[in-house]
Amino acid sequence: MELEYTTYKRSEFIETDTGNKVSRRSLISGSQNIVLGGKTIVHSKCTIRGDLRRAGPSHQASVLIGRFCSLGESSVLRPPYKTYKGMFSYYPLKIGDHVDIGQNTIVEAASIGSFVKIGRNCIIGRFAIIRDCCLIEDGAVIAPNTVIPPFSVVSGGPPAKVVAQLPESTQEIFEAQSKDKYAKFVPA
Repeated sequence: MELEYTTYKRSEFIETDTGNKVSRRSLISGSQNIVLGGKTIVHSKCTIRGDLRRAGPSHQASVLIGRFCSLGESSVLRPPYKTYKGMFSYYPLKIGDHVDIGQNTIVEAASIGSFVKIGRNCIIGRFAIIRDCCLIEDGAVIAPNTVIPPFSVVSGGPPAKVVAQLPESTQEIFEAQSKDKYAKFVPA
């Protein structure tokens, strides 16, 4: 399946030195606590909450996103949190390389591995861990603290369940698709 070119208005996106393309209509809070690995696309109305981080002198980033990622329109990425001994504490959200997050998806995971596709209208619960090479189908609701094994197809919910396995070639396919998506995201 050949991917079509997607055009955007150059005035609507900021392009960084590392090739990230960030919509001016996205909401990025606490940008000093967000790390974009490079060649990542942040679409309009996407919300990244870097301001939600552990209190104290730590300089640890609260949201880390790898290379060749695509964050869909109206998606929300926020670090997971928990209360311990009456203290409210946030933990880092780590996203690997070649991750595609669909529109209207909410992510509060502890980590998402590399070569992962998350569909539209999904909810990824707090402290969920999605291993490498996974496909999360549209509308899936992954419960908090769930661990999704590598090469899994996940659907349904709540809670979502593993419904199939992906072939070993998934890594190469997802990598090629993410690089193609970035290359075909061009100014009008």
